[in-house]
Amino acid sequence: MTRSNERRLADEPHHDGSLLAPGPRTIGSTVRARVRVPLVCGTERLRLRTTPDAEPDVVDAEIESESDGAAWWAVDVELTMAVTNYRFLLEGGRLGRCWLNGAGVFHRDVTDAADFRISTATAPPGWLHDTVGYQIFIDRFARSGTDTPTPDWAITQGWHDAVDDTPGVRSRQWFGGDLLGIEQHLEHLERLGVTLIYLTPFFPAGSMHRYDASTFERVDPALGGDDALASLIVAAHARGIRVIGDITLNHTGVHHDWFTGALAGPDVPERNYYFFDEAEPYGYVAWHGVASLPKLDHRSDHLRRRFHDGAASVAARYLSEPFGLDGWRVDCANTTARHGTIDDNHAVAHALRATMGAIDDERWLLAEHCYDASSDLDGTGWHGVMAYQWFTRPLWGWLKGPEPRSLMAAVELIDLDGVAMVESMRHLAANVSWDARQASMTMLDSHDTARFRTVVDGDPDRHLVGLVALFTMPGVPTLFAGSEVGVGGDSMDTGRVPFPWDSLDDSEEFLGHVRALIALRRTTVALQQGTLRWIDAGTDSVTYVRETDDEVILVHLVRAPTDDIHVTFDELGVPSGLTDRDHFGATMFAHPRSPGTHLADHVLTLPGDPGAVIVSFPRR
Repeated sequence: MTRSNERRLADEPHHDGSLLAPGPRTIGSTVRARVRVPLVCGTERLRLRTTPDAEPDVVDAEIESESDGAAWWAVDVELTMAVTNYRFLLEGGRLGRCWLNGAGVFHRDVTDAADFRISTATAPPGWLHDTVGYQIFIDRFARSGTDTPTPDWAITQGWHDAVDDTPGVRSRQWFGGDLLGIEQHLEHLERLGVTLIYLTPFFPAGSMHRYDASTFERVDPALGGDDALASLIVAAHARGIRVIGDITLNHTGVHHDWFTGALAGPDVPERNYYFFDEAEPYGYVAWHGVASLPKLDHRSDHLRRRFHDGAASVAARYLSEPFGLDGWRVDCANTTARHGTIDDNHAVAHALRATMGAIDDERWLLAEHCYDASSDLDGTGWHGVMAYQWFTRPLWGWLKGPEPRSLMAAVELIDLDGVAMVESMRHLAANVSWDARQASMTMLDSHDTARFRTVVDGDPDRHLVGLVALFTMPGVPTLFAGSEVGVGGDSMDTGRVPFPWDSLDDSEEFLGHVRALIALRRTTVALQQGTLRWIDAGTDSVTYVRETDDEVILVHLVRAPTDDIHVTFDELGVPSGLTDRDHFGATMFAHPRSPGTHLADHVLTLPGDPGAVIVSFPRR
């Protein structure tokens, strides 16, 4: 057995936004940036390049310290703009003259697109660091048994009935999950260890997914109404679980009271809420051409004040008493307020951020954005995005089975080996600041994708490898309800299955592994806030560390049998004097079928058997 397409990354210089010294992020201040350069590189000079007023400026860095096989270079970054971009120029030694930016090391000229970034905007909520999220598709989670009205559009289903993905049926299947049902099952979430619930929409609508709202003035009575939402949030908060809602700023349903009002004539205020255009098939712009989803025009001052801008807005109402949501996930955020030559997206994001900030700076503003979000993450609007682009897509491409798969668009995923997965993750996240990356939601699947268990051809071992990646990489790791017990589904619609409460005991072994990974994430600072440094990549394995000044956490993922790899103390960045295994490192998690690690002569051997290993090492 040989390792093909191997790339050793441990000996490359490293920097990311986590390697910035704490301090103010205000225009006119400076922030100390640190770069780890392995001594084997022999680098003789390192310089910082910034572009104040769009003109390059270069400043020399200095060696701050040398330890554990690396030199730590440091330099002050002057913040002269709202967003400061920077990269490093290294000279001398084995690497010669090269650039270091967010995508890695380059022996060629590069653009500013992948530069590191520092924003002077207010930082994202601090509680995100140790948060583990849990997405609930309300209709499919749990029934409370209370007598709530069934919508007139609904096709009533039994809890164990199959999901039918036939057009015209799939959006009307009504399994009857409600808000009180969620409240009644909070103990499951608390035992699992999650600290955040992300609810799909709870407004009255014309479908089971509710992204076609008919009003924003109340919670759907079929879900229990306003009182049920308020009660759920109070109960969740009492258990230390936050709750965010899901709101669509891009469109409403065709039966929304704003849209029906707009049809009354050209002189009503609501007429300006939408893009009416006789050249369109329906006489108005519809999202993706779907007639039931008329697109909102945020050039209307009246709409902005009513919907998201200010204390009297819909968005503010549900963040305040008696509800008290901890934030919003904004559906279709990437296309909101964008139509042809019109682009008010940033203005909407900034206004909503200000509305939330006026209530509490600790409310999370998360955008659904499935593609390149760099231009929308300047720090003043969305805190972060759903990280399909730089996390979910590369991981699917590496771990998926042989069947063609698409993610969020009718484009099949490219098959990736471990080297290409690492390169994809690095390049796709390179143009996003560390703060934005940390404030983004990472997930293996969601209500808009196939289930990850099906993506990996039903293989629980490979599913577990994906979960290890989820809980050890930067961002806010989030499970889609049912993933913890291996729920499957080969499409967005068939993945929205009712939670299998009757079969929890059958999944106890897998569920136990999920609980262990969540506990590990919630109790390990390096996994929450530490830098991400890649060590090695091959066709079938990837290895990386998350590290702080006090701790190094090594993560080794293997998708298929391959050769063992060997990592030295210097590559790990731990003191060479720690030779006693009992004091040197502790295995925090091992895939059930992994043989674990072996230490000898200051070299750690990581197994080539399929699975995952997480090992913790002290820095001092």
